[in-house]
Amino acid sequence: MAGDSETLLRDRDENSTVIRQPFLIGVSGGTASGKSSVCEKIMEKLGQNEIDHHQRQVAILSQDSFYKVLTPEQKAKALKGQFNFDHPDAFDNELIMETLKQILQGETVQIPVYDFVTHSRKEEFVTVYPADVVLFEGILMFYSQEIRDLFQMKLFVDTDPDTRLSRRVLRDINERGRELEQVLSQYITFVKPAFEEFCLPTKKYADLIIPKGADNLVAINLIVQHIQDILNGGQTKRQNGFLNGHSTPRQRRTSESSSRPH
Repeated sequence: MAGDSETLLRDRDENSTVIRQPFLIGVSGGTASGKSSVCEKIMEKLGQNEIDHHQRQVAILSQDSFYKVLTPEQKAKALKGQFNFDHPDAFDNELIMETLKQILQGETVQIPVYDFVTHSRKEEFVTVYPADVVLFEGILMFYSQEIRDLFQMKLFVDTDPDTRLSRRVLRDINERGRELEQVLSQYITFVKPAFEEFCLPTKKYADLIIPKGADNLVAINLIVQHIQDILNGGQTKRQNGFLNGHSTPRQRRTSESSSRPH
């Protein structure tokens, strides 16, 4: 699964430091399948959630941050639950590609923050610093071949449709202030058909399918072990770098502040 890029090093002449090209992992699956939970569980098992954002070796990005800016007409539809946010055209793929290319070049990137209550981008951004491994999750991460081909590992979180629907209903009502009737109408009209047409067919591109999401500790542990090997230069050195699942963070600039991606 891992390409040659996981061991590809390039020298920076000006300060003679060696920088590893980031290893990109795509995480896809239907709405409320547990993609974010899988990423967070991986971070937790690696001990990265307890490390300062400047020093983290693993970063998480979400496709949800890259929704396009809506026109007034589209926004009016969105507020009524009549806009299809699960269609490929809803995402700013150009910005996603630009961001991924910057990440591969070891640059610090600015990630937009999307407001799901007002259906608009906020004015602030989230700063994501260079990392050795980047997890990028979203319902359509594998739909675009141009984006898909950038991932050295592809994971698909496969969760029962009824479970996903119940999670979606609770999330949209409690976190996004939606009415039950609107949530169910949107699911039947847009979410379910879009999953079957655009998301589910991309399951075939996955290197690893994860049933039950973050509850599948066997799959999570296998992924964590693979990431540990990557962070250790392809060799497992628990006693030297990953004692009890915690890594020694590399030096990173500390001139800017950050928060977790939305």
